[in-house]
Amino acid sequence: MKGLGVKRLLIKNARVVSPGVGICPGALLIEDGKIANIHPLSSAVDLTDVETLDAADRLLTPGLIDMHTHGVRHFLYDNGPDDLRQALQCVPAYGCTCTVPTLVATGSPDMLERIGTLADALQETPGATAPGLHLEGPFMAETGAACKRMAGDTVLLDELIAACQGRLAIMSISPETANIIPVIEHLNEAGVVPFMTHTRADVEQTEAAIAAGARHATHFYDVFYPLEETDEGVRPVACVEAILADRDVSVDFICDGVHVHPAAIRMSLWAKGFEQMMLITDSSMGAGLPAGEYDTPWGFRITVVPGKGARIIGPHEHAGALAGSSLTMNQGVANLLDWLDIPPEQVWAMATSNPARVLGLQTKGTVEVGTDADLVLWNDDLTPRRTWVGGECVFQDESNTDERVDR
Repeated sequence: MKGLGVKRLLIKNARVVSPGVGICPGALLIEDGKIANIHPLSSAVDLTDVETLDAADRLLTPGLIDMHTHGVRHFLYDNGPDDLRQALQCVPAYGCTCTVPTLVATGSPDMLERIGTLADALQETPGATAPGLHLEGPFMAETGAACKRMAGDTVLLDELIAACQGRLAIMSISPETANIIPVIEHLNEAGVVPFMTHTRADVEQTEAAIAAGARHATHFYDVFYPLEETDEGVRPVACVEAILADRDVSVDFICDGVHVHPAAIRMSLWAKGFEQMMLITDSSMGAGLPAGEYDTPWGFRITVVPGKGARIIGPHEHAGALAGSSLTMNQGVANLLDWLDIPPEQVWAMATSNPARVLGLQTKGTVEVGTDADLVLWNDDLTPRRTWVGGECVFQDESNTDERVDR
């Protein structure tokens, strides 16, 4: 898709979404990969050598940011650099301009080498940008998605950070894991964001993890298990309630309608406010593919059915079980717009400015002068018409190839 960008581009007649703020008619001037001006354009702006795209009153938003994703279509990040490169070229077709490839840190002998190879590949990826890696594990208390149970170990943590060569952005941990507090503190010192997940933690364990610096919960409600009721009539309070009760803790959801019921998302919205809510895909192989059956590298086949996720096909002991999410970011936004009775600009914030804030990406997720020109022009059905990364058009809807960019 390279070569579709221009040095200076004026996108006019758009409905520009400022996440969390509003939606207004306007225009954007892109120059050298940045947003150089916003309508109304300053009279001092030189437009003599600018190409112009008429947005025809379509929505123009910041690019979507996915903090938790294992793959897309036929590609899995854990498979290695080739899959990583190809996946990052695919996701702009779903409006995603920035993603954090998620790897399952299994504790296997080749783990450090495998992670290092993928960290190297981040420097040369086309398509969406990848500010770092997300390690799901290895310091987990509950299994799932191939995660292993392992006590906190700051020596191993240092080895993982070194293997990532300064490109570890996120590590998911369980609050009740033995020796996890030093791990959380060390992650914060290293500039790595700790995410809570895969947990049966009680209130005290969860609050201790939060106090140590774990202030985000990923794929919230999924593998956040309740405690067993031991005193009949007394409902136990545990990790979910502790997280909902703390307004300083942000949460993200797999918004496919399968992994978590929309009612739980609406409840969390009232507890958190839209500023502390985020959308992720947790996507795996099969995401973005048409309905059908597909092979996987795990020795079984999956069936992808819209609205039902990706599921294992028999004969298999877990036939019918979910095999990860088949969600794409644009469909997640569409679902939230349908489920939540809030202004649409607040929903867009959940996929743009909010994750950018959690990740510390100061030049992404907003429409402001000087920020990266990571943008999406949307069709009415919330499929991207064009996607730009750093001012370069990396995706164009093939049904609109005759759309003119005038000089």
